Amino acid sequence: MCLAVPLKLIEINGNEAVGEAMGMQRKVRVDFIREPKIGDFVIVHAGFAIERLPEAQAMDDLDAWQEVKDAL
Repeated sequence: MCLAVPLKLIEINGNEAVGEAMGMQRKVRVDFIREPKIGDFVIVHAGFAIERLPEAQAMDDLDAWQEVKDAL
């Protein structure tokens, strides 16, 4: 099983970007995202953004991750 994390792109430099979620920043590759833009939400797996995500879905997913974090 794999778990992918939604991140908001806050910086883009060619095929490399920085995504942010829940106070954490992570370098990611955006090779698979057509015309990535700052502010886009993407699903990240193994360091690669693999799919663009609607903001509402990203917020729902992040809320679920927060529930898991709070339970630990």
